[in-house]
Amino acid sequence: MTLRELAREDIPLVNGWRQDRDLVDGLGAPARYITEEVDHAWFEEYLRRRGVDVRCAILAERETEPVGLVSVTGIDSVHRRGEFHLLIGRRDLHGRGLGTDATRQMLRHAFHDLNLHRVFLSVLSSNAAAIRVYEKAGFRREGIAREAAYKRGRYEDLLHLAILSHEFNGRP
Repeated sequence: MTLRELAREDIPLVNGWRQDRDLVDGLGAPARYITEEVDHAWFEEYLRRRGVDVRCAILAERETEPVGLVSVTGIDSVHRRGEFHLLIGRRDLHGRGLGTDATRQMLRHAFHDLNLHRVFLSVLSSNAAAIRVYEKAGFRREGIAREAAYKRGRYEDLLHLAILSHEFNGRP
């Protein structure tokens, strides 16, 4: 598994993932109908924000196109922190360790290359698989935002997790 920067030609694939209701239902973000044009504008905005956002495609062995995305966004150079995001778009590859590997690689980049001190995230408290991935990579629970996400017609809690640079056991 390797990471590379998200590229313009990845946008149709990303848009397909964003149209997959089962994938989106596991995320804290609301389900929306997003056209490819909107995703192209999102990508252009990313290019303008490359100093504070890092967005990578996840490449699995023997796969010719990306299978997911991993990002650290909103990087704050004063407080040395950023927000983590992960999506394995290929559901047939869920449960095979790609999320954990991608998380560790992005954390290694965040702590060893970008000199961040803290990486944080929010995850639906019902998304046990994602929570396992994050905790396996070293994230620790910090709190719960009660009924903070509206998903599938009801409110769900968001679990807040973070990892500090000295807690990360990845090697440079």
